[in-house]
Amino acid sequence: MTKDIPEKGAIIQRDKETFAIAPHIAGGIASPDLLRKIADVSEKYGAAAIKVTSAQRMAIVGLKEEDLDNVWEELGMKPAAAIGLCVRSVKICPGTTFCKRGQQDSVGLGLKLDEIYHGMELPSKLKIGVSGCMNSCAENAIKDIGIMGTPKGFTVMVGGSAGLRPRLAEVIAEELDEEEVLALVDKIITYYKTHTKKHRLGRIIDDIGLDTFKKEVGL
Repeated sequence: MTKDIPEKGAIIQRDKETFAIAPHIAGGIASPDLLRKIADVSEKYGAAAIKVTSAQRMAIVGLKEEDLDNVWEELGMKPAAAIGLCVRSVKICPGTTFCKRGQQDSVGLGLKLDEIYHGMELPSKLKIGVSGCMNSCAENAIKDIGIMGTPKGFTVMVGGSAGLRPRLAEVIAEELDEEEVLALVDKIITYYKTHTKKHRLGRIIDDIGLDTFKKEVGL
């Protein structure tokens, strides 16, 4: 049976013959030129579909294995981290950049987090959500690290996930500015890299307790 090819960011499809890739689109913010390039490359290599994903990417579905290298080269990208034990995605809402309801700059903060962490290898997959207000359009309550804008700054929560063992994230800090959020996220991920096995962050918190986790990251 053909398997996923993590080094090429390629996910085997139901037919067990073709693959999907998900070009990285930071924050889901794409230029017309990028959209044209994705469309042109998809058409050239006979993709079955272009699927908009929940992680603010566009998956090119139904590619042949022998075409994967050429597809990435023509997209002008390195293979994206859509699979594997790493920071999968940083989901970002429109925030104060675009949305009338935005209370904090989720786009600015989210893009900084994406640049630092996207694709970083970790003990398990890790997802980050950054929302500019309490509507939480980036689904921060079900992300390993969730960041939510309020009128007084950012709230940081940890341990959320969906899947077979759904878990709501728990608040660990409130009323932070952008630099404080970046510093706290760095502490969380540093701890996660050096103190855990192959489990999601929420399971680690369940094992050691939230109060212990907060102490470990300096809160």
